[in-house]
Amino acid sequence: MAKDMIEIRWHGRGGQGAKTAALLLGEAAINAGKYVQAFPEYGPERMGAPVASYDRISDKEIFIHSPVIAPDTVLVLDETLIDSVDVCQGLPEDTGVLVVNTPFNKEEVAVRLKWKGKKLYTIDASRIAQASFGKPIPNTPMIGALIGITNLMPIDAFIEDTKKKLEKKFKSKPEVIEGNLKAIKTAYEEVKKQ
Repeated sequence: MAKDMIEIRWHGRGGQGAKTAALLLGEAAINAGKYVQAFPEYGPERMGAPVASYDRISDKEIFIHSPVIAPDTVLVLDETLIDSVDVCQGLPEDTGVLVVNTPFNKEEVAVRLKWKGKKLYTIDASRIAQASFGKPIPNTPMIGALIGITNLMPIDAFIEDTKKKLEKKFKSKPEVIEGNLKAIKTAYEEVKKQ
Protein backbone atom coordinates (compact mmCIF):
# COMPACT_ATOMS: atom_id res chain seq x y z
CA MET A 1 0.00 0.00 0.00
CA ALA A 2 1.37 3.42 -0.93
CA LYS A 3 1.80 5.98 1.79
CA ASP A 4 -0.81 8.76 1.68
CA MET A 5 1.35 11.48 3.19
CA ILE A 6 4.96 12.60 3.13
CA GLU A 7 6.40 14.21 6.27
CA ILE A 8 9.45 16.45 6.00
CA ARG A 9 11.64 17.97 8.70
CA TRP A 10 13.99 20.88 7.97
CA HIS A 11 17.01 21.59 10.20
CA GLY A 12 18.84 24.87 9.92
CA ARG A 13 20.08 27.84 11.85
CA GLY A 14 18.14 31.05 12.37
CA GLY A 15 18.54 33.17 9.24
CA GLN A 16 19.18 30.32 6.78
CA GLY A 17 15.58 30.08 5.65
CA ALA A 18 14.36 26.72 7.03
CA LYS A 19 10.99 28.27 7.90
CA THR A 20 10.76 30.04 4.54
CA ALA A 21 11.66 26.81 2.70
CA ALA A 22 8.93 24.86 4.49
CA LEU A 23 6.38 27.58 3.73
CA LEU A 24 7.41 27.97 0.06
CA LEU A 25 7.19 24.22 -0.48
CA GLY A 26 3.86 24.05 1.34
CA GLU A 27 2.30 26.89 -0.65
CA ALA A 28 3.48 25.38 -3.94
CA ALA A 29 2.01 22.00 -2.93
CA ILE A 30 -1.33 23.68 -2.09
CA ASN A 31 -1.32 25.30 -5.53
CA ALA A 32 -0.65 21.84 -7.00
CA GLY A 33 -3.86 20.59 -5.36
CA LYS A 34 -2.36 18.89 -2.30
CA TYR A 35 -3.35 19.10 1.35
CA VAL A 36 -0.55 20.67 3.35
CA GLN A 37 0.72 21.61 6.76
CA ALA A 38 3.84 23.78 6.89
CA PHE A 39 5.04 25.13 10.21
CA PRO A 40 8.13 26.06 12.23
CA GLU A 41 8.98 24.89 15.72
CA TYR A 42 9.40 27.94 17.87
CA GLY A 43 11.62 28.28 20.88
CA PRO A 44 14.21 30.87 21.86
CA GLU A 45 15.34 31.24 18.22
CA ARG A 46 17.86 33.85 17.30
CA MET A 47 20.18 34.36 14.37
CA GLY A 48 22.45 31.32 14.17
CA ALA A 49 20.55 29.15 16.70
CA PRO A 50 19.35 25.68 15.61
CA VAL A 51 15.77 25.72 14.28
CA ALA A 52 13.39 23.16 12.82
CA SER A 53 10.46 23.46 10.43
CA TYR A 54 8.06 20.88 9.06
CA ASP A 55 5.91 19.99 6.08
CA ARG A 56 3.19 17.42 5.69
CA ILE A 57 1.97 16.93 2.13
CA SER A 58 -0.86 14.61 1.15
CA ASP A 59 -3.50 13.91 -1.47
CA LYS A 60 -5.98 13.49 1.40
CA GLU A 61 -7.04 15.78 4.22
CA ILE A 62 -4.53 15.87 7.12
CA PHE A 63 -5.85 15.45 10.64
CA ILE A 64 -2.55 15.26 12.55
CA HIS A 65 -1.65 18.36 14.59
CA SER A 66 1.76 17.68 16.10
CA PRO A 67 5.44 18.06 15.22
CA VAL A 68 6.84 15.63 12.69
CA ILE A 69 8.54 12.96 14.81
CA ALA A 70 8.89 10.22 12.19
CA PRO A 71 9.81 12.08 8.99
CA ASP A 72 10.13 10.46 5.59
CA THR A 73 12.66 13.11 4.57
CA VAL A 74 15.07 15.31 6.52
CA LEU A 75 16.87 18.29 5.03
CA VAL A 76 19.86 19.79 6.83
CA LEU A 77 20.62 23.35 5.73
CA ASP A 78 23.77 23.67 7.88
CA GLU A 79 26.09 20.69 8.05
CA THR A 80 27.62 21.89 11.33
CA LEU A 81 24.34 20.82 12.95
CA ILE A 82 25.16 17.15 12.37
CA ASP A 83 27.75 17.40 15.15
CA SER A 84 25.33 18.86 17.72
CA VAL A 85 21.72 17.95 16.77
CA ASP A 86 20.34 14.46 16.16
CA VAL A 87 19.13 15.34 12.67
CA CYS A 88 18.35 11.68 11.93
CA GLN A 89 16.03 11.24 14.91
CA GLY A 90 12.94 9.31 13.83
CA LEU A 91 14.15 8.95 10.22
CA PRO A 92 14.01 5.27 9.17
CA GLU A 93 17.33 4.08 7.76
CA ASP A 94 15.67 1.67 5.33
CA THR A 95 13.33 4.17 3.63
CA GLY A 96 14.23 7.63 4.93
CA VAL A 97 15.70 10.29 2.67
CA LEU A 98 18.43 12.52 4.13
CA VAL A 99 19.66 15.61 2.25
CA VAL A 100 22.61 17.57 3.66
CA ASN A 101 23.92 20.93 2.47
CA THR A 102 27.67 20.36 2.52
CA PRO A 103 30.75 20.49 0.31
CA PHE A 104 31.67 16.99 1.61
CA ASN A 105 30.70 13.81 -0.20
CA LYS A 106 28.02 11.48 1.10
CA GLU A 107 30.48 8.86 2.33
CA GLU A 108 32.14 11.41 4.63
CA VAL A 109 28.77 12.65 5.89
CA ALA A 110 27.51 9.09 6.48
CA VAL A 111 30.53 8.40 8.69
CA ARG A 112 30.01 11.60 10.71
CA LEU A 113 26.33 10.78 11.20
CA LYS A 114 26.84 7.03 11.65
CA TRP A 115 24.09 6.78 9.02
CA LYS A 116 23.65 3.45 7.27
CA GLY A 117 20.66 4.45 5.17
CA LYS A 118 20.92 4.18 1.41
CA LYS A 119 19.11 7.42 0.58
CA LEU A 120 21.68 10.02 1.60
CA TYR A 121 22.24 12.96 -0.71
CA THR A 122 24.75 15.77 -0.37
CA ILE A 123 24.62 19.05 -2.23
CA ASP A 124 26.59 22.25 -1.75
CA ALA A 125 23.48 24.44 -1.63
CA SER A 126 25.37 27.33 -0.02
CA ARG A 127 27.81 27.38 -2.96
CA ILE A 128 24.94 27.23 -5.45
CA ALA A 129 23.16 30.12 -3.68
CA GLN A 130 26.33 32.22 -3.51
CA ALA A 131 26.96 31.69 -7.23
CA SER A 132 23.31 32.28 -8.19
CA PHE A 133 22.32 35.31 -6.12
CA GLY A 134 25.37 36.39 -4.15
CA LYS A 135 24.42 35.12 -0.68
CA PRO A 136 25.08 31.69 0.84
CA ILE A 137 21.44 31.19 1.90
CA PRO A 138 20.73 27.52 1.11
CA ASN A 139 16.96 27.29 1.41
CA THR A 140 15.82 27.63 -2.21
CA PRO A 141 18.48 25.32 -3.65
CA MET A 142 17.60 22.75 -0.97
CA ILE A 143 13.98 22.79 -2.18
CA GLY A 144 15.22 22.20 -5.72
CA ALA A 145 17.25 19.24 -4.46
CA LEU A 146 14.25 17.89 -2.53
CA ILE A 147 12.02 18.02 -5.61
CA GLY A 148 14.74 16.39 -7.69
CA ILE A 149 15.01 13.51 -5.23
CA THR A 150 11.35 12.97 -4.31
CA ASN A 151 9.44 14.18 -7.39
CA LEU A 152 6.88 15.77 -5.04
CA MET A 153 5.74 17.95 -7.91
CA PRO A 154 6.99 18.93 -11.35
CA ILE A 155 9.97 21.26 -11.02
CA ASP A 156 8.52 23.67 -13.60
CA ALA A 157 5.32 24.02 -11.54
CA PHE A 158 7.37 24.74 -8.41
CA ILE A 159 9.56 27.29 -10.20
CA GLU A 160 6.52 29.08 -11.64
CA ASP A 161 4.80 29.18 -8.24
CA THR A 162 7.95 30.44 -6.51
CA LYS A 163 8.51 33.05 -9.21
CA LYS A 164 5.07 34.55 -8.50
CA LYS A 165 5.79 34.70 -4.76
CA LEU A 166 9.23 36.23 -5.24
CA GLU A 167 7.88 38.81 -7.70
CA LYS A 168 5.52 40.07 -4.99
CA LYS A 169 8.24 40.25 -2.35
CA PHE A 170 11.17 41.42 -4.49
CA LYS A 171 9.50 43.26 -7.37
CA SER A 172 12.21 45.95 -7.33
CA LYS A 173 15.02 43.34 -7.23
CA PRO A 174 14.75 41.16 -10.35
CA GLU A 175 18.26 39.82 -9.72
CA VAL A 176 17.06 38.24 -6.46
CA ILE A 177 14.14 36.60 -8.24
CA GLU A 178 16.19 35.25 -11.13
CA GLY A 179 19.04 34.19 -8.82
CA ASN A 180 16.78 32.15 -6.58
CA LEU A 181 15.08 30.48 -9.55
CA LYS A 182 18.49 29.66 -11.02
CA ALA A 183 19.59 28.20 -7.65
CA ILE A 184 16.51 25.97 -7.48
CA LYS A 185 17.04 24.64 -10.99
CA THR A 186 20.81 24.14 -10.52
CA ALA A 187 20.32 22.13 -7.32
CA TYR A 188 17.53 20.11 -8.94
CA GLU A 189 19.81 19.22 -11.85
CA GLU A 190 22.84 18.46 -9.64
CA VAL A 191 20.95 16.07 -7.37
CA LYS A 192 19.46 14.24 -10.37
CA LYS A 193 23.04 13.20 -11.25
CA GLN A 194 23.60 11.45 -7.89
